[in-house]
Formats: sequence, structure tokens, C-alpha cells
Amino acid sequence: MFEALKKKGYQIEFVSHALAILQIDFPDAAAELEEVILRQSIPIEEIIGSGGGETKGTQRLRNGLTAKSWTKEIFTIKKTINDEPRESISHKVDHVRLVYRTGGKRDRIALEIEWNNKDPFFDRDLENFKRLHSEGGISLGVMVTRGTSLQDNILSLVRRWVDEKQIDTFERLSELGIEQTSRQRREVLRRVQRTRNPIPFRDAWASQFVSDKFGAATTHWRKLDDRIKRGVGNPCPLLLIGLPAAIVTFGEDPQEIKSLIEAGAQALEEDEE
Repeated sequence: MFEALKKKGYQIEFVSHALAILQIDFPDAAAELEEVILRQSIPIEEIIGSGGGETKGTQRLRNGLTAKSWTKEIFTIKKTINDEPRESISHKVDHVRLVYRTGGKRDRIALEIEWNNKDPFFDRDLENFKRLHSEGGISLGVMVTRGTSLQDNILSLVRRWVDEKQIDTFERLSELGIEQTSRQRREVLRRVQRTRNPIPFRDAWASQFVSDKFGAATTHWRKLDDRIKRGVGNPCPLLLIGLPAAIVTFGEDPQEIKSLIEAGAQALEEDEE
């Protein structure tokens, strides 16, 4: 299962009998999911222009899932004692696939995408899955995040873009529609202008961007795997999908890229200190 994704470098892991559940109960939903994810790509300019936030590529993934009926749903769990309300808890899930089985029984698969959030969001999502599974709300949870190859190669990908665009000054970044906050400028200049072991602007900017936006404390495969090994979300069956470095593309249409970069400008403004 998901052999096409594996061939393209996606990380796939099944937890708590998730493979058997997908093969037996939800093969069509699994095929839909693979079809949508296989079509995904993210131009490097989207990663730069989004300031590290959710890219247009991630939005395309969300739209693709929605088109296949993986839609947002709010689950509300209410408990009563002798008809007296005692507890009401709501859980919002970004993508839920409703599946009808023989006899009219309804099952659900819940899916969350954590492209680049703070890593405690994994705890929230996995605990939501656990609670919904224990209450019979879902049969399976799916987590999609940056895979190991993408996390490990993000600096080299950004550095390649820097070289191709000959980024040697903040002015050059501005020409491409990419503005920097005061804090970002200070951090880069501190590395470039220091007396001992100064580094070239290209290295300073690329490393500052990646450490600032895609650091170890953000949502990526290793942080997810740490939680799975600690039993977070257990015993909810889980499918884990890691996005590979191969989905990042270069050489896209300049006009389209310009609009994508402009769309990310607000995220940078909100980071101003």
C-alpha cells in the first residue's frame, strides 16, 4: 500500500494495525489519499515567499483533499448522567473522510497537515485522534508533515535558490519582493560584520532564514516520531506521511511566483518586533 508514494521518497509508517484497517475497510479512501498527495509540489519560491508559513502548495493539498470529500468537521462529545448534562467537548479536524460500510454503518478517517507549526501541535492532534477513536468517532488518524529528507535538506534547497538568484544584499531580496523584519536584518548583519569569522551574506541569510523558520522545534518527522514512540495518541491506529525533499521544485513561471511571494508578505510583517 502507498507504493507509489514510497517510490517518490515519501515516508510512510503505520501504527496500531492501521495498515490492515486501510487495506480491508478503506482501500478506496487510501487510493484517493495517495492520488492527491502524488500530485503535490512546492516551488522553492513559495517556501521563501511564505516566510516559512503554510505555502500555497500546502493549500493546494488541502483543496485536493476537499475535492475528494475530505472536509473539515467539528466533533462534539456530550455526556450526561440521568439526563443531566455533565460534559461537552468539541474537537475540530481539518480533513475528515466519511465512509459508508455494508449495512449503512458510517466510519470516519481524520487527517491533519502540520507543515510548519510549533511541535506541541502534534500533541494536540494526536490526543484529539485518541479521544475521538476511544469514543467511536473515528477509525483511523492520518498525520502529514515534513519528512526527514525535506527537513535535512531545507538549508541546501534555500542556499541553492540564493545562489541562483545571486542574493548578496537585502536590496536584492527587496527586488524579488521579499522584505525582512528589523530583527532578521540584525541577525544576518551580526554574522556578516562580526570581527571573528565573518561569513558571506548568502550563507548568513540562508542559515538565518532556515533556523528561524524551520528549526528543530517545529513540526517535522522526527518530532512526530518522538511522540509516537512515547505513546502519544495510542491506541488510535495511525498513518504517518512525511513529505520528501523531492516535492520542492525550481524554475517555475516567474509571474506566478511573484504573486505567491506577494501573498506571503503579510506573514513577514506579523513577525516584526
